[in-house]
Amino acid sequence: MSGSPSVDNFPKPKSITGGCLCGSIRYQAEFPDDHDFLKSSGSCQCTQCRRNTGALFFIAHTVPLSKFKYLTPTTTLKNFYATPGIQRGFCTNCGSFLYWRHEERDDVEIAVGCVDPEFLSEFGFALANASGNNVWCENEIKGVTDSWLGKERGIKWARSSEEGVKM
Repeated sequence: MSGSPSVDNFPKPKSITGGCLCGSIRYQAEFPDDHDFLKSSGSCQCTQCRRNTGALFFIAHTVPLSKFKYLTPTTTLKNFYATPGIQRGFCTNCGSFLYWRHEERDDVEIAVGCVDPEFLSEFGFALANASGNNVWCENEIKGVTDSWLGKERGIKWARSSEEGVKM
């Protein structure tokens, strides 16, 4: 593929690897042939994600739980529950935030920033295009996070997509 990626033309990985900063936790995610890379990429601007990541917004990519596996022991993996039933996985050695997961669903939302650099350089658009759900947009910071590149592609939700209030 030549030129800049677009929603109609971008490279898609078959699988990716990633992990925490110290390397204690490593994972692999495989993508089914019918994986929707546009719908599976989204963002969150809730206060919990901001405090958890230390960033103004969190970019996540949804992967089927059955296609997500650890490549290392998970002795340093811990889940934090800021909301009942919602796992926020992190490494107890280095503090890296790895994923967000609703325990009643069969998927995991990986923190795109923890994906290995070689996959981000080649498949960054596929993983972080934000064409899916962009939640908690009522928390946008005017002039900063209300107009970041790519967000115009996805669905903007005032809060969570389950609450059904689009912006």
